[in-house]
Amino acid sequence: MRQSNTWTVRGLAATGAAVVVGLAMIGGCESKTTPTAGKPPASEAKAPALKTPSIAFDLPDKYNTPDGMTVDKAGNIILSVNNYNDPNFPAVMLRISPDDKLSEIITLPKNGDTGKSVCPLGVAVGSDGNLYIADNQAFTTDEHKSRLMRITMKDGKGVKCEPVVTGLVMANGVAARGDRIYVCDSKLDGKASPLPSGVYGFKIADLDPAKPIAVKPGTDDPHLAIKFFTKNKEWAVGANGLGFGSAGDMFVCNFGDAELIQAKIGPDGKAVSQKVVAAGSGMLCCDGLSIDRKTGEVYIADFLGNAVHKVDPKTGKVTTIAKNDNTDGAGGALDRPSEPCVRGNRVYVANIDLPLAGNKYDKPHTVSVIELGK
Repeated sequence: MRQSNTWTVRGLAATGAAVVVGLAMIGGCESKTTPTAGKPPASEAKAPALKTPSIAFDLPDKYNTPDGMTVDKAGNIILSVNNYNDPNFPAVMLRISPDDKLSEIITLPKNGDTGKSVCPLGVAVGSDGNLYIADNQAFTTDEHKSRLMRITMKDGKGVKCEPVVTGLVMANGVAARGDRIYVCDSKLDGKASPLPSGVYGFKIADLDPAKPIAVKPGTDDPHLAIKFFTKNKEWAVGANGLGFGSAGDMFVCNFGDAELIQAKIGPDGKAVSQKVVAAGSGMLCCDGLSIDRKTGEVYIADFLGNAVHKVDPKTGKVTTIAKNDNTDGAGGALDRPSEPCVRGNRVYVANIDLPLAGNKYDKPHTVSVIELGK
């Protein structure tokens, strides 16, 4: 790294009981919330053979920290590259075409409050055709400087990037459903234990860069769609990966407690119930997620375990798809994976390669791919 490792005290997954951290139910729905359900038992069936990832992209230094992904209507993967590992290069958004050609969408500006580059994690395509990204400034500060940004799209290019929501602490996963955009805040109150985190929901029609919505600190903002708690003090990071199943249920990862949470969403866009559908069972943490539209299965990146897991939300069964020891990522090996993305019969995996948990940031900078073979 070429800057001090502020991540270890502010980033996505900090360690130590004294660390302030630093990659859900509230409001009128709170009385209807089902408490976190008991952890489903691990399957006793023999685990299938692990798949071996290969290289999808060996990225140049100017794209050194890949992270969030989503698939647009044309079948392109939109990839966030925050370049936290080497900030000499500005953050960018990339497009991976259906035939695996890479192109730039936009170079991201600086955050006016922190002077640092917009640091994109999660990304989603809104019903208006624009991109929405999490600007996670928790890498730089514990203050409420993270934001939800809108990238206005025209002819396949981003023409401007503007904040539409401010006041987040650790903006993370982003997802779209209908006329709403949802964004995780992995740390609603970093001083509380257990750690509260959650997901905000906003109507796209209410998002105006001329008047960004400023969320209230803590857990009482009316835009909070869901909140929950993380008990793990060593990895005190909460809401992370985010997505919606075909039936409209929200799926969100609780990073530190290695849980996948499923929530029923009411007409007002807020959760009316929530439960843990999978926890542990080989998962050391739950980072980004992606839902297979054909099967409904949820794929989860396990940053700490250097693994990708598959969860059947109907049964809670966790199947490890790929896993390897700590490596430099050569040949497509997983290298602190942060986000999976299912496209067709393949799972693309962004290797964020952060210098945490005994890992060293190094070349190559990669996106791996796992062939599902189905």
